[in-house]
Amino acid sequence: MVSLDPAAPTPAAAASEVRAQPPLPSRVGELLLVAVGAVPGAWLRWALHCDPLANLLGCLLIGLVSGQRPARPRLMLLLGIGFCGALTTFSGWILALASALGQGNGLALLTLLLQLPLGLAAVLAGRLLARRRLRR
Repeated sequence: MVSLDPAAPTPAAAASEVRAQPPLPSRVGELLLVAVGAVPGAWLRWALHCDPLANLLGCLLIGLVSGQRPARPRLMLLLGIGFCGALTTFSGWILALASALGQGNGLALLTLLLQLPLGLAAVLAGRLLARRRLRR
C-alpha cells in the first residue's frame, strides 16, 4: 500500500516494526483495546443500516486518529483498529459490489465505486482536521 502521508513510515520500516513486536501473551492489553473498540463499532454499523455512511464515517475517524502527532498507539488500537475496523468492512463492500454487478444495477454500482475515492478523501480530510487541531 502506498501512503500519501510524507510522515508515514516506509513499508520496510513498518515491516521491521511488525517483526519487533513482543509475543502475544505480553500484548493482551493491546488485544483488549481492539476488542473494546470493536464492539461499539460493530453495533454502530448495524444501527446505521447504511454501508456507504458507515464506511465514510470510519474513514474520517481513522484519518483523525492517524493524523495525531505525536502518534498515539493506544488510541489507534482502540479507535483505529478496533472501532473503525468493525465499523467499516472491505468484505461487506465487495459483497455489495458483487450483488450490484449481478443485478446489473448501474446506480448501485456507481455508488459503490464512488465509495473508494470518497473514503480516501475522508481519511485525508480527517488527517487535515487532526493537524489543524494540533496547531491550536
